[in-house]
Formats: sequence, structure tokens, C-alpha cells
Amino acid sequence: MERLRLSLEKLPADAIVVSHLPNIRYLCGFSGSAGLLVIEHARATFFTDSRYTIQSQHEVVGARVRIAKKGLLRAAGELLRASRSLRRVAFSPAQVTVAQKEALDAAVFRKVRWLNDGGAIEKLRAVKDAGEIEIIREAAELVSRTFERTRRFVRAGISELNLAAEIERDFKRQGAEGPSFETIVASGERSAWPHAHPTRKLVAKNELVVLDQGAILRGYCSDMTRTVFVGKAPRRIKSLYKAVQDALEAGKAAAQPGVKAQDVDAAARKVLRRAGLARYFTHSTGHGVGLEIHESPRLGKGDQTVLTEGMVITVEPGVYIEGVGGIRIEDDIVVTAHGAQELTTAPRDLIEL
Repeated sequence: MERLRLSLEKLPADAIVVSHLPNIRYLCGFSGSAGLLVIEHARATFFTDSRYTIQSQHEVVGARVRIAKKGLLRAAGELLRASRSLRRVAFSPAQVTVAQKEALDAAVFRKVRWLNDGGAIEKLRAVKDAGEIEIIREAAELVSRTFERTRRFVRAGISELNLAAEIERDFKRQGAEGPSFETIVASGERSAWPHAHPTRKLVAKNELVVLDQGAILRGYCSDMTRTVFVGKAPRRIKSLYKAVQDALEAGKAAAQPGVKAQDVDAAARKVLRRAGLARYFTHSTGHGVGLEIHESPRLGKGDQTVLTEGMVITVEPGVYIEGVGGIRIEDDIVVTAHGAQELTTAPRDLIEL
């Protein structure tokens, strides 16, 4: 919160209204589903409803708690109205709907100059401290163990939905709060769908199976993809897999402090282009991971974000060929002074089942 206040001075703004729940959790510790945070230079006020009276007392740090009886936006607006010194107020347009903004204006009932916060909180969140990195490391190790245990269930005759259920059950058995996103299990021709949802389709012999999984541990996400082959993989599949594996390693090698996010994407893409597979790589190479499964930076073309020590990112090249299938290999890494340090530990070589 103190680092965010420095950003307020640069804007300059007298206060910032924070509505995005992951940002609220990052700043004051609240993990519930209803909250609004107003941060001024000398104080902070957290608004929630009566469902969270007790929880907020246990979780919220660095802000006084107020239970709003007539709505959070109205309560925050009344706070701004009561303090005439709050003339320039920052907020995140990407996180506030038109209706919410109108409700705030109505509650403030006086002229306020609203400022775009410029993603100030997201920029802070992009660089993790040692405690955050350790939690993400534990979440990555958890999902790696899950893959090792559940891959024995991957066989002809089991449905994609059953495999996804096994994965998510194992997460919770290990103490995770749940999956970071809907677990992806895509087999056969459906593996060529980068974001396929698991279905009742049965895994068949001689098919690729993409397993994209992530777990939430103490609020922080992990994200890992492995691709296996049911049966004996033909030469073409082995060749495709090797190209993706090489692209993964090239991306990780490029993830150094001072390197632009787009350059990590370019390094992975270069390997696939040399293999004649560039047109089959249809998404960016990765993204930040933290309290949300997709955070800054985005490792894609045009992203000028400079990587710094403490950023936790995914590297996840893939090829997706209609009628054949898809292959994606994904690791979580942390950027250190000595380069990329892997957080996910499951085997990366092609597994034939």
C-alpha cells in the first residue's frame, strides 16, 4: 500500500478507489467476494457488507473496516463527498463498469476529477516478493505432483471429463483451494483446440492428449501443460514434439532481466519457424502468474514490458494442426539475476502411455 501511495504522488492523485478483488487482496489481505478499498495518502478505508463482518476483522491489514449498509459504491462515494480535499481520484477504467462509475458519481454528488490509474497496482503485482514466489513455487510443485500421479489414468476408454475430475480431486487432496482455471483435457483431433473444454469424449489409442492444469494455493495460481501420447508415437508426432520442446527451452533461455516480453515470444517462435511450424503456433508464448492466472506481462508480439527479477511467468509454446492434434508444453518460471528458474518440475520429454 505504501508503494502504491508513491504512484498516487506521481499521477498526482489525492486517493485511489480499488474495486478489483485480486488487487484488494494484494493490498490489504481481504479474500472475500465483496469489497471496495479507498486509499488516501494518510489512511485507507475498506468497505464490505455484513456477510464479511467477522472475516474482514481477521484479514484486513492497513485499512479501517466499514460495513456498508446501502451498497459499497454508495458508501465509498459518501466518503469522497465528505472529504473536500479529495479532488483528484484515481481508478481503473478496465475494472469499473459504466453503471458502477455512474453510481460513484451519484454518491459523490460533487465535481471530482477522475484519473486513470495507469495499471499502477498491476505493475506492482507483476514483480513478486520472496514470500509470493515461495507460495507459487509450492503451487507449481503441487500441480507437478498431480501430473505424476494422474497420468496413470490416461488410457484408452477414459473420458476427458473423468480425467479432469481426477486432476482437480488430487489438487484438493493436497490442500489446494481449487483449480486456477477449468482444467483442460483435450484428446485426439480436439487437442488442436488450444482452449478446449473437457467433454464426454473417450480417449482412444494412438492419440495425443493435452493436459493443461493449474492449482490455487493460499490465493496464488500455478499453470502447467504437458502433452502425452496414448500408444507408440509415430515419427511425425515425435518430430513435432521435439520442435515444441526446443521452443520451450529457447523461450526460457531468453527470459532474462532487461529483456522485453516480446523478445521471449520471438525466441520461442523462431524455433518453430525454422521447423516450418510457425503457422501452427496461434497464441502468445506466455503470461504472468500470481493472484490471477493471467497477469502482466504478456509474452507476445508488441509487448514492450521489460522483464525484471521477481516476475513469475509461463512459457508455453505449442503447435495445433487440424486433423492431427495439438502439442503444448508449459512451465512456470521466475526471472532471476541468473536467468529463468523453473518452478514446475514434471518431466518434459514425450511420454508414451
